[in-house]
Parts: sequence; C-alpha cells; structure tokens
Amino acid sequence: MLDAILVQDAYKKFGKASHPMLKRKMVTADAAKLLKVAVNHVSFAVHEAEIFGVLGPNGSGKSTLIRLIATLLLPDAGSITVFGHDVVSQPMQVQRLINRVSVEASFFKKLSPMENLLYGARLYGMDGGETRRKVMEILNRQGLEKSSIRQPMEEMSRGMQQKVAIARALLSQPRLLLLDEPTTGLDPRSKREVQAVILEMNVQHGTTILLTTHDMGEAEALCHRIAIVDNGKIVALDTPQALKRLIPHNGHEPTLEEVFLELTGNQLVQEEE
Repeated sequence: MLDAILVQDAYKKFGKASHPMLKRKMVTADAAKLLKVAVNHVSFAVHEAEIFGVLGPNGSGKSTLIRLIATLLLPDAGSITVFGHDVVSQPMQVQRLINRVSVEASFFKKLSPMENLLYGARLYGMDGGETRRKVMEILNRQGLEKSSIRQPMEEMSRGMQQKVAIARALLSQPRLLLLDEPTTGLDPRSKREVQAVILEMNVQHGTTILLTTHDMGEAEALCHRIAIVDNGKIVALDTPQALKRLIPHNGHEPTLEEVFLELTGNQLVQEEE
C-alpha cells in the first residue's frame, strides 16, 4: 500500500546565510544564533486512512513540518512525498490531494459561512446549484444552525469558526487533511465537537489526517500513532499504548503527558508555536 506521507531525512533551517558574519565564515556563537534548525533530519511514514499525531513543545518544529508537507515551505535537504508525489517537484499534484486547517484559520470576517464556502468552492472550480446544496449539507453536518450559516463570521465564536474551517476543507474532499492545532483555545464543548468531526472524516470517509496538538487527551483519543518531537527531531514514535511503556511504571501506568515530559524535558504549554 502506498504511504500517504513519506518523509525521508527532511531538514529545514531558518536564517540569513547571506549575513556578513556568515559570509566571512566566522564560526562564533553569534553566527550560530543566526540560523535556527526547525526540522532536523526527520524520517517517518503516515499510512493511508491513519490519524497520525505530532506532539512537541512550542518551537519543536511541528508547524514547520506541516508547512513542508503542505508545500508552503521547501525542505533544505531530504525528501517528502504525498501519495507518491514529491512536494518540491510536484507541488500542484500534492495541493490537489490535501487541505490544511490551522489555529489561525482565516476568513472574510464580514461574510457568512455560506458565502465563505461558496467563495472557496469557486477557487476549487466548483459552481452552480449542486455546489450550493453540497455547501449547505457540509455546514449542517458541522452542527451549524440555519441562523448561523448566514451571519457574519466575525459574530461567531472561535469554536464555530474552526468548524467552518473544517467544513471548507471538506469541500475539496481531500485525501490528506493537515490539522495544525485545530482545537487550541476552544471551550470544552467546541473542542469535543471539532474532534467528533475529525473522527467522522477518518472513519466514514477514509481521510488520512496528520494532527499536531498540545492536548494529550485529544492525541490519545484520536491518533492511531503518535510522533513526539523535540528540538526538530523525533524522539519517539509509536501507538499511544506503546509510548506509555517507554518509561518506568512506578506502580501505575504512566499517562501520555508523563511520557511527553520524560522524553522532552519540557513543561506543557497551551500556546501556539
């Protein structure tokens, strides 16, 4: 079976190599600070129809990894393919197969969910009465009431806005959905509703999902496998239950949070990278 995502020795750094200090090839602490390695020779595969989680402290490279897979950034080394298509040499083919929802999902705030989705549909080359029917069906599936569907986005809660972002992603029927902190900052009810939509997409439609999150409970409930990243590297990758066996029990089964803290040496934070 073809892997949905295959990442091989991916490497990405940020900084200005043209800086005079680097041009003179000065090997100093100040020169090193000009470059930040975000993804450090990472390799892993995501299977088709899998929900694959990525956990890591702020600044660990999670969002950079998502952007590399989404063709928004180019790797400096290594390779990444999506259903066999290379993100560097075949970005258009990759973009046709994916959609991305992030914590900072953007909309036309003065427009309603219906208007935002109809605009998105036109960008996907969809139009006509059948498209309007499909948009209404998708919005209803997200639990939006009729009154909400036509009210301006700026008047909606962030939880509702995030559900509209997922609804917009559904329009293109992606084979791969990239979710970058989709429930960060949501109230418990909105968080559960968004998680239910994610699970439905995977179970009922076979959508492959890559999810980054700081929520250990969310990761354990949704993900088939989880990669824990720290300083741009994968420090562990396995099923939630197998990850819990990586540290001593001390008389009780460790939680995923305890595993995370043991492997990264960092305190959990609830803010976006």
